[in-house]
Amino acid sequence: MEFAGSEPYPGAGGLPTAVKILIAGGFGAGKTTMVGAVSEISPLQTEEVITQTSEGVDDLSGVEGKTTTTVAMDFGRITISQDLVLYLFGTPGQNRFWFMWDELALGALGAIVLADTRRIEDSFPAVDYFEHRGTSFVVAVNRFDGACDFDVEEVRYALDLDPHVPVVMCDARSRESSKLVLVTLLEHAMASRMAAVR
Repeated sequence: MEFAGSEPYPGAGGLPTAVKILIAGGFGAGKTTMVGAVSEISPLQTEEVITQTSEGVDDLSGVEGKTTTTVAMDFGRITISQDLVLYLFGTPGQNRFWFMWDELALGALGAIVLADTRRIEDSFPAVDYFEHRGTSFVVAVNRFDGACDFDVEEVRYALDLDPHVPVVMCDARSRESSKLVLVTLLEHAMASRMAAVR
């Protein structure tokens, strides 16, 4: 399924514009949780139980209580208005599934890099990926209970982000908080496109 960023369907005849958004980040950052929290439909999830086979392959430090993992993608949908529907694709977080990112990224308007300050270094691959592709993205810091509390500028410095990349704090479990992240991404992506055509 390929989407044309923010372009309407050909001959849509009043159908809403479909926009594809990626939710990426490290293993255990909360991508599945965010898709589930904000989706207006029952999300498609490809969660599987973590088994002993992944020992020595998947790094569980900082997320020792995690018992499942996404093995393909998460999918959800949210209607912003009668003219705009967002299709959300959550990427798998482990290195061994990164080969899927190119397919998932086709036609995406933008991306959310969900960051976990307990494992901030896990955000680098997603940041690098979207920077190299020229994809608009925002960094959303998922505030986990018991994690160190860093401010926006500390996160920006730690991830070596360009000044124009928005960084927001969020709770991926909260529908309202996740919606605010999506709105921030839409505004950023639209502003980036407008700047590019000037």
